[in-house]
Order: sequence, then structure tokens, then C-alpha cells
Amino acid sequence: MNAPAEQDPIYTTAFAKEISRQTRALDSYGQWDGKPIDAILAPFILTKEQKRAIPIIGDPDDILLSRVKAFYNAIAVLIETECGKMAVPFIQITHEGFGRALIIVGKLVVMDKTLRDMHRFGFENVSKMKDEADKYLAVALELIGKHSEVAGL
Repeated sequence: MNAPAEQDPIYTTAFAKEISRQTRALDSYGQWDGKPIDAILAPFILTKEQKRAIPIIGDPDDILLSRVKAFYNAIAVLIETECGKMAVPFIQITHEGFGRALIIVGKLVVMDKTLRDMHRFGFENVSKMKDEADKYLAVALELIGKHSEVAGL
């Protein structure tokens, strides 16, 4: 059983707060207004069994695409917060669920992720989702440090 959001420190991390902000920002109908952070992040969680139950071939719907955007937007905001330079996410996904996610700082591509089977997008738990974001963040900050002149353009 998961601990309530107020007891689980994962929900107080910068990433969890930012992805919940991004989810709310992409919610044009106010569906997430007044909901706690654990409820907002719950749709991002898919167990292995839940993923297996989703057909191999499928088209991602708009709700799922907004979750993908919220995830990469949150990473971009954390990059921007850490380095002080604007980080811009570009996400392109076909109707079949394939595509690419880029995050660009200046003229520097700091993240390039090929996206596949986006109709199965999700993580085992919030901690694994944060770990994945932290990996992208660390690589991006390292690239910005090595190529600061390009990131500053």
C-alpha cells in the first residue's frame, strides 16, 4: 500500500512538484483542480501486468500524450532551474505512438530520446519515474557544462 502523499517524501521532491504543475498546466478542463499530488501522478504509474494487458499495437490518445508532454516539460523546467538557461522541449509523436523527444538549451541538444509504444507510457512507481528524470537531468547538465558556449547561443 502506498503511503499518503503527505507522508511519502517522494511527493515533496522538485520533480514530483514540477510534473504535477505541468500536468495541471496541460489540463484545459480543470480535471486536476484541487486534487492531491498523489492523485495527479497516479495515471503515470503502470505495473508490468498493466502494460502487458495493453495491446501491442495501439494509438495514444490525447490524455496520454499530455502525460508524455508533462514528463518532458518537467525535465526541461528542472534543467532550466539548475543551469539558468532556457530549456525547450520538442516532442513529436505519430498517431501510431512512435516519435522523438528533444530538449534544447540554446543551440545544444541536451536530451534526445526515441519514443516507442507510447500507448504503454508509464512507470512502475513514482520513484522509478523520478529516477528516469534524474538520469536525463544529470546527462543534460553535464552536456551544458561541457558545451556552455553552445548552450549560451
